[in-house]
Amino acid sequence: MADTADNASPSYLPAISKQVTELVLAGSISHAEQAFADAAEQHGDLVVAEVLETIPPHVTALHMAGFDGGKLSLATLLVPPKAWAASLAYIAATWNEDMIEDDPERIAESLFAHIHGVVFGTEDEERRRELLLEASASDFGATVFAIVFSLAPKEMLEVAGEVISKGSYLTAHSSSDNDVIPLAVALAQASEDGWDRALFELFPEFRHSADLADAEYSDDPDEEEPSVLQRSTKELLYRLRKQVPSTRTATGRTPRRTVGTGIFG
Repeated sequence: MADTADNASPSYLPAISKQVTELVLAGSISHAEQAFADAAEQHGDLVVAEVLETIPPHVTALHMAGFDGGKLSLATLLVPPKAWAASLAYIAATWNEDMIEDDPERIAESLFAHIHGVVFGTEDEERRRELLLEASASDFGATVFAIVFSLAPKEMLEVAGEVISKGSYLTAHSSSDNDVIPLAVALAQASEDGWDRALFELFPEFRHSADLADAEYSDDPDEEEPSVLQRSTKELLYRLRKQVPSTRTATGRTPRRTVGTGIFG
């Protein structure tokens, strides 16, 4: 596979973008991925990144929702940080209410697999930092990370304490082996603001990291209500669903008004 797109003419991009968009909206995710592979083979990997910058973010969300950390995807490996961050605004449109009601943790685990696959699919520390920085910079991004962190709320309090006490010397080590912890640590290292936003989205009664670091969950199994107020996974999933923008008021990255209409259908 070629490493650059030097031999590709810009005239190829509209055709490839149109092809990928139509395949994704038709539900042919595997064919869209093959179109990416063919374009990369012929013109270089950078073409995939350029296409992902030009197609609408809800199309990127629909495409990438078909892959998780266990499935290889060129889109996962090459998506530009800003394009990925924008697509996260639409990812909740791929869920239905029955899924949210019946098994919210399964959705959160799938979302974690998606984020983990994108962030840790690269060995480039600068790209990883940019991915986390862009993804956590918005309200919906904070909700996305809060959903993932809701899978391990006690551990998040531990990480909050580590952030306060160790600062830039923070590492992914903790008393727990939960898989979410390395992502939380990576986010805290990449963006202090992004980490705080996600943390306070999960724990809405706290507004200062130091106070949150002092909070503790009760170990009493008979205690009905946790002493720390947190939003449940289900509540956060619904919050993100309400934050999905209307494709009719999106940023206009496609001239076709009908693209993405009825995205919840």
